[in-house]
Amino acid sequence: MNDYYKVDFTVTPADGDACDLLADALAGVGYESFEPAEDGSSMTAYVPAPLYAPEHVGEAIAEVPMPVEISYEADFVEGRDWNSEWEKNYFRPIVVAGEVVVHSSFHTDVPEARYDIVIDPRMAFGTGHHATTTLMMQAILAADVKGMNVIDMGTGTGILAILAAMRGAAEVVAVEIDPFAAANACDNVALNLGDQSPVTVIEGDASALDRYAGSADLLLANINRNIIIADVARYSAAMKPGAAMVVSGFYVADRPLVESAAVAAGLQTAGAAELDNWSSMTFVKPQPI
Repeated sequence: MNDYYKVDFTVTPADGDACDLLADALAGVGYESFEPAEDGSSMTAYVPAPLYAPEHVGEAIAEVPMPVEISYEADFVEGRDWNSEWEKNYFRPIVVAGEVVVHSSFHTDVPEARYDIVIDPRMAFGTGHHATTTLMMQAILAADVKGMNVIDMGTGTGILAILAAMRGAAEVVAVEIDPFAAANACDNVALNLGDQSPVTVIEGDASALDRYAGSADLLLANINRNIIIADVARYSAAMKPGAAMVVSGFYVADRPLVESAAVAAGLQTAGAAELDNWSSMTFVKPQPI
């Protein structure tokens, strides 16, 4: 069942940087979305129910170095029709970089754009509204992916895989560890691309890449800092020489940690971008000498 825990944090005194650092620590233990107050006094975070553990919350709070007090309350949220929840409370059509419009099938007033992506979410992440998803979409728009083999790690709703296919990718492998998210991605891929889709959705973790060694021209990973660092060697092994990797899901302050892990995996830094203090980074796998 797609149950969640909704965890409400109170920060005293209010501190936006403390909320950012707390969100970063929580992302490392599976939290998927965050709703911070503008004044930094509070934040609501969501995590799949099987991943919720009070000790993880305590450890995340302990990682915040600011002189603040952080308290929290956790409430179980039973699995529900997330489409309905988004329609009532959150999800509105969004235009990314003037080229992509993302909306749900229940929307009627949709702006026109070059790429029209329909996402019916069953969870609270991956619709394009989060800064990291926007950064990844901007990277895909800036790349010439026509004819490429693309791997999308942590595909979520499938939005990045769908955009890569719309941009002309020859083959897209979309990997997702959560079974409900993987099922949602399959539905969204069919909704946008039909029976002739080049996208294959795989339920699994980074070990699924072992069968794709040396195959990717472009690897995408919008997950979180800790998972990227842990799995970047497998990402590198899945890339062709000369291939690029774009990663996001972490803050600007985390770039040195991500870069160090990527370089240790044999990759070279090729650029970075940021939005609302979230970061993406691009790495390339060098050609053999």
